Amino acid sequence: MHGWTAPSAIERELYETKARGDWAGFLDALARAELFMPQPRAQVDAEPQHARFHPAPDGRSLAVYTRGMLPAPTPETVFHRQSLAWFANAWDHRDPAFLAVNPGSPAEAYLTTTPADRARWRAHWDRAATWGLAPGAVHALHTGGPLHGPVAHGLAVGAHLAVSNGEFWNALAYHGSGYTRERDRIRASWGITDTAGWLDVLQSMLNAEIVSPVWEFALRVRRVLASDFAGPVDVEHWRHAAETTLRRSAERSAEPQLTPDGVTLAQPRPTAEVEGEIAGVQRLIGRIARYEQRFRADGLLAAEGWVRSVEAWDIGRASQMARWGVGTRYGTLEDAERAVLRASEAARRTYRSWEDFSAGYLLGRCLHFDEEEFAEWYDTSLATHLTLTTDPASPWRNIPWATT
Repeated sequence: MHGWTAPSAIERELYETKARGDWAGFLDALARAELFMPQPRAQVDAEPQHARFHPAPDGRSLAVYTRGMLPAPTPETVFHRQSLAWFANAWDHRDPAFLAVNPGSPAEAYLTTTPADRARWRAHWDRAATWGLAPGAVHALHTGGPLHGPVAHGLAVGAHLAVSNGEFWNALAYHGSGYTRERDRIRASWGITDTAGWLDVLQSMLNAEIVSPVWEFALRVRRVLASDFAGPVDVEHWRHAAETTLRRSAERSAEPQLTPDGVTLAQPRPTAEVEGEIAGVQRLIGRIARYEQRFRADGLLAAEGWVRSVEAWDIGRASQMARWGVGTRYGTLEDAERAVLRASEAARRTYRSWEDFSAGYLLGRCLHFDEEEFAEWYDTSLATHLTLTTDPASPWRNIPWATT
């Protein structure tokens, strides 16, 4: 079809190989693609480990869809993700005569399913070097997902995770790795098993309540100093200011408080507790300073740059959590859109640029995972940052930070 815009590179390759009659090339592309098979949600909820064939009404074909061709999620229908090899092995003589790939689209194909055909599918699968979207690269929907505007900005706030996980950065109508796998992932990582749990975690992320308040306290002290002195803040000055703030806070907590019930006498905090808190914050300031030094060396921060806040660690995850709710059916598309718009607003309130936001996200991720090893957690985070800030296809290169 002349002028057809394929939703993604996957469907474009299928369309082009089909158009020139290159069926070997078509099968090569199909072997590298994830194939999603529709299932009744009630059946999957009852038997989550079982994938069943549900042929078309004529009984002669079974429909599967590549990632870019998936319809918007609905409450009633979910999808199992499988490979071409899985279908080759699962099929038998009682099953439909055709595997219908992306039926109804210009990239559709009806593949015969004889034993020789299925052996050919397995051969193409065996030759495939990759399967699915490659992690670490920018992948986008060219149709079916916003590329500009406020919703796209909110989705781009979650691009760190989208890129590192190998997902379309702008897929609001999210299916992920299929319904059951998404539910397993969100349960294992966050303990989420229902809508209430998803909403609770999502709201906590949007309000930046999961990220450590101690990290944010230390950075807030420096922000105040930088504002007061209009320039870089020496680490020892920063440590001293944090200590002074903590001591004053401890003293205030020991002062009598006037309440509606009268004067309440407070007990002073134990000295060892206060000293331990001060020592911990001063160690944290040292960790942050060392990370920032490495960030500057690796081009993540400017020569005199510093991280304003680690709220980005929560805000960026909130953008993804909104989509994970759609994939698990714990939330609706409308819920997700509201959440990514809030993520966009929260990010722009605290940060001044994509690079500024990314530095805050990375510092939070490194403080949580890396333990100053500068190993895999750091390396993958840095690589994602560099991809998002330099790839011409990156949303960060195409969506202004201060978008309206």
